[in-house]
Amino acid sequence: MAAVGKLRMCAVSPSGKQSASVLFLHGSGDTGRGLRAWVRDVLGKDLAFSHIRVLYPTAPARPYTPMRGAPSTVWFDRRKISQDCPEHLESIDHMCDSLGAVIQDELNAGIPKHRIVIGGFSMGGAMALHLVCRQHPDVAGVFVFSSFLNKDSVTYQAVEERLRAGQSLPELLQCHGTSDDLVLHRWGEQTAALLDKAGMTTSFHSFPGLQHQLCRAELELLRSWILTRLPDTSSP
Repeated sequence: MAAVGKLRMCAVSPSGKQSASVLFLHGSGDTGRGLRAWVRDVLGKDLAFSHIRVLYPTAPARPYTPMRGAPSTVWFDRRKISQDCPEHLESIDHMCDSLGAVIQDELNAGIPKHRIVIGGFSMGGAMALHLVCRQHPDVAGVFVFSSFLNKDSVTYQAVEERLRAGQSLPELLQCHGTSDDLVLHRWGEQTAALLDKAGMTTSFHSFPGLQHQLCRAELELLRSWILTRLPDTSSP
């Protein structure tokens, strides 16, 4: 396997002293810069905080099987876009290593693991679940938008094993538009149900009329949810 390389990064710095971090992973074919611009267009401003740095890494281009092997900025490969096929674990695990290096950079900068939240949109959400549930369960929270896991994902087993061992897992915030492809919305609901059955605390929110997109209401919900997990601890 190739050595882990540095990912291209786009970031929104806090207005004050940083004491926490958020990693927000883009969907397939997008970039970190593209996701930041999209969030800014929807909100009318950056997703920004006084004490939290928001990081938007970009996945390296790789051959993507659903596009007949054409290169795309995707976090991992898929044999096809389906809940029923096996996961491409080699590419998922390689990217867990790359994103783990991003987390380590934040730790090296003095940000504790319990002051980090990780999430993503679409494929970025699935990547975030693998990263958190399988390798970094001690972060402050995980969020996913318009996303799903395969039915037999190793993530469910990882959740069960960690909880049986007495380890804790962060809360999951999951959002999905009801006007996304009906199959995708159902897959999202099933993912939340399976994670909940495995023992993970989940909060699933449906947004009527929303397609495979971001909307202001869910980003405002995300902002409030982040602040409950990463409050500003600086002295007044």
